[in-house]
Amino acid sequence: MDSVTQTVIDGQQAFAIIGNTLWIMLRIGAMLMAMPMLGTRAVPARVRAMLAIALSVALAPVLPPVPIFNGFDSATVLSILREVAVGVSIGFLLRLIFEAGAMAGEMIAQSTGLAFAQMADPMRGGSSGVIGQWFYLMFGLLFFTSNGHLALISLLVDSYKALPIGTALPDPHAVAALAPTLALQIFRGALSLALPLVVAMLAINLAFGVLARAAPALNPMQLGLPVALLLGLSLLTLLSGEMGAPVQRLFDTAFDTARQVTM
Repeated sequence: MDSVTQTVIDGQQAFAIIGNTLWIMLRIGAMLMAMPMLGTRAVPARVRAMLAIALSVALAPVLPPVPIFNGFDSATVLSILREVAVGVSIGFLLRLIFEAGAMAGEMIAQSTGLAFAQMADPMRGGSSGVIGQWFYLMFGLLFFTSNGHLALISLLVDSYKALPIGTALPDPHAVAALAPTLALQIFRGALSLALPLVVAMLAINLAFGVLARAAPALNPMQLGLPVALLLGLSLLTLLSGEMGAPVQRLFDTAFDTARQVTM
């Protein structure tokens, strides 16, 4: 009898651990599906599922207790939807910051004459310019090299403590009030990254325009595109070494906004 009782107790504990893991996986899995890099088609869904399970098991001991599962009633369904909404919000805010980099790349491509260089983009879906893809990948490298993944895990833990599973969502009006400020920061960050190259290419194009008016026999416009392209790539190489600080400020903006949304 003791062995049978022990087996029943162990089975109940196992089901309780599985239930806790599944509750925690809702927010983490939704975040992984919505965030950049990991939430793209380039990463298989199986890899994201394994990562969500690993994070859920690792974070379960330090998170608040999950609600007791009493079947799929209305309260349970609403709790599931709330967890998915919180996870998608965190991942989507980070994705918006990466789109700022892609926007900066598109503006630079327009000024350097590389706007016609379009190719399939597995990270964003569809097709986009090569400069925009380069900025997107650069943002991803800077995110992981600056320990952004660790900051994201810390943000997840804080969100569970400030907004435990089964509690009501924050005031939607207060969350909506953050949208204009975040949009302004995104456009400002994209413009600050692209502005040096855009101004430099504008000066080069103006110089070739003046030369074409002063000495049309030289036909300098034929040299305009290759020279602008070479100088643009050279300036882009120099810009890549100075991107750390402005990109880090964009990441800080995303994390601060996510904390205000989930707390």
